[in-house]
Amino acid sequence: MKTGVLLVNLGTPSAPTSAAVKAFLSQFLHDHRVVDLPRSLWCPLLHGIILPFRAPKVAKLYQSIWWPDGSPLMVVSRRQQAALQQALQDEGIDMPVALGMSYGEPSIGSAWQQLKEQGTDRVIVLPLYPQYSVSTTASVFDSWARLMKKERRMPALRFVHDYHDFSGYIQALADSVRAHWEAHGRGDMLLLSYHGIPKRFENEGDPYGQQCHRTSELLAQALELEPHQWRTTFQSRFGREEWLKPYTDKTMEKLPQEGIKKLDVICPAFSADCLETLEEIAEQNQELFIKAGGEQYHYIPALNDNQAHIRMMVELVCRELA
Repeated sequence: MKTGVLLVNLGTPSAPTSAAVKAFLSQFLHDHRVVDLPRSLWCPLLHGIILPFRAPKVAKLYQSIWWPDGSPLMVVSRRQQAALQQALQDEGIDMPVALGMSYGEPSIGSAWQQLKEQGTDRVIVLPLYPQYSVSTTASVFDSWARLMKKERRMPALRFVHDYHDFSGYIQALADSVRAHWEAHGRGDMLLLSYHGIPKRFENEGDPYGQQCHRTSELLAQALELEPHQWRTTFQSRFGREEWLKPYTDKTMEKLPQEGIKKLDVICPAFSADCLETLEEIAEQNQELFIKAGGEQYHYIPALNDNQAHIRMMVELVCRELA
């Protein structure tokens, strides 16, 4: 059987403009896995209030972090795709690697078409979400299932559910933190900020929060940190519903009063830097921390396309092949 790898991430607007952001958010927020409110209630609110007012604001945020060659998430994802392809070839593994996004372009459908045209009859779907959530990983599976409804001959499937405690992932995170400490010095605390989800999702069985805490524990062990030297928080909440706590932004405002003046922040749930890391964490939350009395603040970049991260992907692919 000829095997292909399908890398999947969330997606990004095609441009830092109100129109492009509105189109992206519309697709994203129409996903029942992301917002599960009745459509009769949600759609009028989404199209009548949220998109018209939120799209221009979010577009300005994207403009502040947009790279010369495009959206950071897309640029990094393309680099990851190319690096994984090369790393597999270096291992003597002839396996095409395609990139698809849950929302926006390139779509998961276009990525599958690329693999299909190369004769692929077994696919390893690798969602680049270390921790499973119904709003991310399950949404990728939904997209794949919709594609397969149109296929007369379905390929064999290996689907990576999560890798929150995978040794290669933890090691890559630890190496990244150590390299940062060597270059910039070590803060009073390492804060691990994860994208949040509604608390209700966890109550209904989503293991995301538990997996985030497990990742934090394993990383703290790898770095030999004492309990008072690290903390787990959750960011990027949306709407009035309660989300997983503690909230990152509220924690930033309290830490200086607890004696934490020098802070290092890492976002283990993000495999590539994007708006939520480069703007929300590296800019907004830094401002909150400094305004509250903090003195030094360092954001440790996502693993992106660094060598240890790509090596981890190779290990995951080989595990699925076995």
